[in-house]
Amino acid sequence: MRQAGRALPEYRALKEKHSFLELVQTPELATEVTLQPIRRFGFDAAILFSDILVIPEALGQGYRFREGGGIEMAFTLQSAEDIGRLEVGAVSERLQYVPQALRLIQTELKRETALLGFAGSPWTLANFMLEGGSVKHCTKALELFHHQPALFNALCEKLTRAVAHFLNMQIQAGADAVQIFDSHGGLLSAEDFAGASGRWMKAIIAELGAQVPVIVFSKGTYQNWDTLADTGAQIIGIDHGIRLAEARTHLPPHVAMQGNLDPARLVEATPEAIAAETAGLLAQMAGREGHIFNLGHGLPPAARLENVAAVISTVRRSL
Repeated sequence: MRQAGRALPEYRALKEKHSFLELVQTPELATEVTLQPIRRFGFDAAILFSDILVIPEALGQGYRFREGGGIEMAFTLQSAEDIGRLEVGAVSERLQYVPQALRLIQTELKRETALLGFAGSPWTLANFMLEGGSVKHCTKALELFHHQPALFNALCEKLTRAVAHFLNMQIQAGADAVQIFDSHGGLLSAEDFAGASGRWMKAIIAELGAQVPVIVFSKGTYQNWDTLADTGAQIIGIDHGIRLAEARTHLPPHVAMQGNLDPARLVEATPEAIAAETAGLLAQMAGREGHIFNLGHGLPPAARLENVAAVISTVRRSL
């Protein structure tokens, strides 16, 4: 479960002593946060504790968390000159804390639990970088895509190189699989998705080769199944906005699926209701090989731990 540590009291205790960025950038702390959900719940896979915005930061565009919530970039990309100053060559040096953390985590896991790395997709990162942070309505990346395609491509080419290099770093450091989060994919029309997002993810996956499985999670893109399958990802993450029974009809059998319990249900439902919903999702995937049970997005901080435990026990009883 992505962001599984956020609901844990042990994570909150660490947050009282360290900022989010300190947790991300200190290998020993990132290791501790990554391992906390494994110790408590015994998940089948650990997910590196990090953030998708480490890529813009490594390129030279830092970020911070606003007092009232949300992300604020150190500056906003506003011109060709701003994009030209992004330093792809600096990614390796500036992100060394990530492979350091991965090696520490693998030592602790003793190869008994899979370890996943991740990065944001070029399209999703471009939205944060062009808006100057998180906003209610992202418009600038789409405007650039339509009205200045050469400049949009220049930005995404840099992001594609940076993300591919970053994921390769994670694989070399011990990641057993990697995931590309296209969290803003649903902002695109069916006609625009391939050109604005799909092509860049496909290029990243081609660069990675067949080293480890690659998962693509593109939120809200329910009209682009062919493009998602064409990225070359071995696994497609399915968000909770569509039934698994429907999603499985759109993807070829050689592409595995991951998902898709609504994370909000972990806050509002009872363990009994969660167990029943989990069983229902498993039933929707009966007979199809290659299903990784997961949430349809990240774990909410207010998730009830007894509900997480109910999900896990229900899945394990089904095996």
